[in-house]
Amino acid sequence: MPPAEVTFEERRLPATGGVELALRIPAPSGPAPTGLPALLVHGLSSNARLWDGVAAHLVGLGHPVAAVDQRGHGHSDKPDDGYDWATLSDDLVAVLDGLGWERAVVAGQSWGANVVLELAARQPGRVVAAVLVDGGTIELSTSFADWPTAEATLTPPAFAGTPAADMEAYFRRAHADWPETGITGSLGNVEVRPDGTVAPWLTLPRHMAIVRQLWEHHPPQRYPDVHVPVLMVPAGDPSTAPARFESAKRDAVATAEAALATSATVWIAGDHDLHAQFPDRIAELIDAAADGRIFS
Repeated sequence: MPPAEVTFEERRLPATGGVELALRIPAPSGPAPTGLPALLVHGLSSNARLWDGVAAHLVGLGHPVAAVDQRGHGHSDKPDDGYDWATLSDDLVAVLDGLGWERAVVAGQSWGANVVLELAARQPGRVVAAVLVDGGTIELSTSFADWPTAEATLTPPAFAGTPAADMEAYFRRAHADWPETGITGSLGNVEVRPDGTVAPWLTLPRHMAIVRQLWEHHPPQRYPDVHVPVLMVPAGDPSTAPARFESAKRDAVATAEAALATSATVWIAGDHDLHAQFPDRIAELIDAAADGRIFS
């Protein structure tokens, strides 16, 4: 099904501790969808706009949709604290409350998928199904010898001051097969300053605070607490030669499959930002998770 013709409304809702979060909500040109709501949660140093293509397809499939800028990101407030799992989960509950959604299918990508896993464990009554797009199984402590090694490896490069036109050209070269929504969504990861250069919305100290939380997060310890259906959508091809990273990812997914009460896995050969690269496919999978048919 082609994506619905939508315009995007930007709304702000109160979250935990007086913080306000920004949302992107697609409004269809025709009747409002009446199906199960879908809440979309971005990854680290990303933003809600990367879900635009998925959101338009989900509206076409009959779902009310909202994508949220998590605290510190995009157009949301940027406090110095609150990047722990409990607060991030509470933020999403506050968003669901503000939207008037008692229950929803909740999809997250990368770090956002780990946040969604926590939400499912802490607030199962609010989550019909959790969709984890190339994330949710991230356990940094198994990939690095110690925190200093992880910190040094995962500190992002400094790119503030890069001309916005150069950054756009880079994204178009690097992701020539992505739809336009993926390119414009990626550009939404940064602020364009008055002088025409860019800076990340997420500051380095807050970025590293989140990385530290990921270092301390152990998803396998949470799987027994997750009683809602979980769809995992890892990026990669499990039949390819087992490079160390891909082998570790397969092992992490297999661990989750063995421990989760109800799960399904769909591997997609593509980039880490599968939702930007294949919005139609990701929307179809979220739709299949929403009505449970992918778990049968």
